[in-house]
Amino acid sequence: MLLDRDANILVQGITGREASAMVSDMIDYGSRIVAGVTPGKGGQEIHGVPVFDTVRDAVAQHPSTVSVVSVPAPAVLDATLEAIAGGIKLCLIMTERVPRLDTCKILHLARQAGCTVIGPNTLGLIRPGIAKLGTIGGRLDNVKRSFVPGRVAILSRSGGMTTEIASFLTSHGIGQCLAVGVGGDPMVGSNFTDLIRLLEDDPTTDAVVIYGEPGGTAEEQLAQYLQEHGTRLRINAFLAGQFVDDMEGVRFGHAAVMVEGGHGSISGKKTALRKAGVFVAETFDDILTGLAS
Repeated sequence: MLLDRDANILVQGITGREASAMVSDMIDYGSRIVAGVTPGKGGQEIHGVPVFDTVRDAVAQHPSTVSVVSVPAPAVLDATLEAIAGGIKLCLIMTERVPRLDTCKILHLARQAGCTVIGPNTLGLIRPGIAKLGTIGGRLDNVKRSFVPGRVAILSRSGGMTTEIASFLTSHGIGQCLAVGVGGDPMVGSNFTDLIRLLEDDPTTDAVVIYGEPGGTAEEQLAQYLQEHGTRLRINAFLAGQFVDDMEGVRFGHAAVMVEGGHGSISGKKTALRKAGVFVAETFDDILTGLAS
């Protein structure tokens, strides 16, 4: 299910200020970080984690299956391709403003190599009580308050709202098995449909809450998939940003939040999802109704 307690994790860009703080929180939560990579910084340690100049050197001494990529946008392509070449099977790309052509190249080669990509422009993912990747949930105390183990998965285009939804569910006694910020860019590695396919076969998941936004076609693609294949999961969607429907061509928040030529509207997404049997919550409190139905 993407991440387990024993997964060996590599952090690329580990010596950066934000990455260093992230690593401390990940370790404190229980994530098994075995190595870091920053070219030219090999031989250092960050919170007890050894740093290497290359992924090849890192995995030779500390075999890893997961990489968190936290490097400047111009370096993301090389860093991620290096991870894929090193046998990494899950890459979480936190960096935003990655050029789309670079993302295309990453996703093409990752697919060929059997590597799952989350992001770019994601805060991370978490399996409550097991491990987390990235900065999802913020500092450790907030993560522990917001996320508790359970049987509901959260898939969200907003990293911040991933935590808000988890906190809301937790406050009503509903735990989570997985929470993923899929990324706010127009093009991401794993979209709603990809992750629903994964959760379909996971015995620890009974229901899914999806947080959608204007722009893009991820929600409509999911609706089409569900109409064609069905699902055993109770899927509940909350779509924010209805007001954007009347402001064509204006971008809000994430790079992908733009309605153009009538495509990507919230009203269209709601209609498609409802036709596919998804419960669409009109208010935040309605999320509980969808989970109970």
